[in-house]
Amino acid sequence: MKLDNTVIAITGGARGLGLAMASQLGAQGAKLALMDMDGNALDSAVSTLHDEGVEARGFVVNVADEASVKQAFGDIALSLGPIQGLVNNAGIVRDGLLVKAREGKVEKTLPVEQWQQVIDVNLTGVFLCGREASVQMIEAGHQGVIVNISSISRAGNMGQSNYAAAKAGVVALTTTWATELARYGIRVGAVAPGFIETDMTASMRQDMLDKLTAGVPLQRLGQPEDIAESVAFIMTNDYFTGRVIECDGGLRL
Repeated sequence: MKLDNTVIAITGGARGLGLAMASQLGAQGAKLALMDMDGNALDSAVSTLHDEGVEARGFVVNVADEASVKQAFGDIALSLGPIQGLVNNAGIVRDGLLVKAREGKVEKTLPVEQWQQVIDVNLTGVFLCGREASVQMIEAGHQGVIVNISSISRAGNMGQSNYAAAKAGVVALTTTWATELARYGIRVGAVAPGFIETDMTASMRQDMLDKLTAGVPLQRLGQPEDIAESVAFIMTNDYFTGRVIECDGGLRL
């Protein structure tokens, strides 16, 4: 798909990976609809992109809320036109061990609230946004692309029952949708990032960061731009669908 003058929505688009994706896709001529819960961060992101010569608008949305998602996609269509691309990037972490015990006594378990929060945003949010994007693409009568952001943690990662389950589910949605939506000219792919330099890794202790980096064959963390380039590849390669790009520096969990 040629990106020039296409409307692409990015969830979690106000910062980090989402903003890097917006900059990458915008540089290729896309018009960006940034979707995020933080209105102030959206304003800042839109201003940054405008300084780069990229057309972008911000839309406050809770991806885990059906009414909010429907409203946001309706607003995007009215202000920018029907979308042709969607990046399901929004996500949260609420890490914790399933059970924590000492000397045969269970001291703590993973609260169901932490489980549900991650599933709601990282999996249900992908479903809701993917569904609305598909409706809009089909009814507009044009081809489109959906890119879902998974993680190498989808294979399982200690302390991330909720996150790993959600990211595995994202891959299952990707392959399912690729089959279902191909008849409408809609491609669906996924990117599974490894450890990327973000605000979260920047807040880590140096010794923990060094240990994390040492496990990566390339001996460094990835950059947001690395993931943005993977997303752009899926968007522009018209024979790519139903598959996952692992961008992790060679790391396998």
